[in-house]
Amino acid sequence: MTPKLSHLDESGRARMVDVGEKPDTERIAIAYGEVVMKKETLDLIRAGQLKKGDVLTVAQIAGIAAAKRTSDLIPLCHPLPLTHAEVNLSLNDSLPGVVITAAVKTIGKTGVEMEALTAVSVAALTVYDMAKAAEKTMRIQNIRLLEKHGGQSGDVVNREEL
Repeated sequence: MTPKLSHLDESGRARMVDVGEKPDTERIAIAYGEVVMKKETLDLIRAGQLKKGDVLTVAQIAGIAAAKRTSDLIPLCHPLPLTHAEVNLSLNDSLPGVVITAAVKTIGKTGVEMEALTAVSVAALTVYDMAKAAEKTMRIQNIRLLEKHGGQSGDVVNREEL
């Protein structure tokens, strides 16, 4: 049996889900992504030698701002009052590149998976933007939900292969 898609009405048209009857619960989501680059580009980021400035700090702020604006970007997302948004970026020599994680929380009627994924995506795009003068062949990859907690559908943990 095919599961019913919640964002489609009986006629198959897009709709925003009515979450008004759902109880408020704590919702948490953690997302992950990578920006793969040449070792030389990673070294420039590490040394703070890119002309646009501190790549990791700017990307962190961009990711947090994006989490807060997700409903402006994804048409059927509900605007949510976030209680926490954290974006962490780390340099990884084995990629080589930047690893990004975002953790987002709210107390509400719907989850924050899209907010965490948006935070990671925009942080990755910001890394690319700030380092593209040094390298245009960087790859943004492996963006995915790692964990989701709260709500009627229960917990999801998707951390294999990290």
